[in-house]
Amino acid sequence: MAKAPETDPEKMGRRQQFVETYRMAKKTDTKLGLYLLASFLVAGLLGFVVFYLLPGDGVIGVVIAVVGGLLFGALAAMIVFGRRAQSAAYGQMEGQPGAAAAALRMLRRGWKTDPVIAFTKQQDVVHRVVGPPGIVLIGEGNPNRLRQLMASERRKHERVVSETPIHEIVSGNGEGQVPLPKLVKHVTKLGRQVKPADMTDILNRLKALDANRSAIPMPKGPVPTSMKGMRQNMRGR
Repeated sequence: MAKAPETDPEKMGRRQQFVETYRMAKKTDTKLGLYLLASFLVAGLLGFVVFYLLPGDGVIGVVIAVVGGLLFGALAAMIVFGRRAQSAAYGQMEGQPGAAAAALRMLRRGWKTDPVIAFTKQQDVVHRVVGPPGIVLIGEGNPNRLRQLMASERRKHERVVSETPIHEIVSGNGEGQVPLPKLVKHVTKLGRQVKPADMTDILNRLKALDANRSAIPMPKGPVPTSMKGMRQNMRGR
């Protein structure tokens, strides 16, 4: 019996992650292959010329120029691939339940993300991120319903971590909202207001808060996970 293909980024090899990310991006970015080829050829030609003009004699000089061109071309293609694949992933996730939680997986070490700490029957949700800025509550859904839901979450958090800064963000394309592709960058630019030594105490207090909650299911619908594999691919460049 044939084994089903592995889809968990943690268990996939680097090459398989690259292929899966390319297939995912190709669905929305149909010209991805052409952009990669063009970037490889242009940067490769530039690299060849640069290395060819360096001091060198005969065959050795040509070999060095070819190798340099290949390295330049491969690097340029990987940079273009990373950016366009990321844009394609955001485009596929936008509007899906849990899209903000999936995007927040791009945050690196030093951040703790807790998806769906609160929700409504209409699938408006609030996620939480703890990091250098303090506590960040990220809502996605109807702004009117989120206003009350996020205010309630702020009050709960203030009771257990009163001295920790609490930020509120609504992910979306409306006025005063943060678009999904800019969400991670927006969160990381909130500043550094919490010392690393205080993080453990904050997280322990939040555990006590979460322990009193009822089990919270993820909202219905496809929750994208491709950003995790893409993050690993981009780190491997």
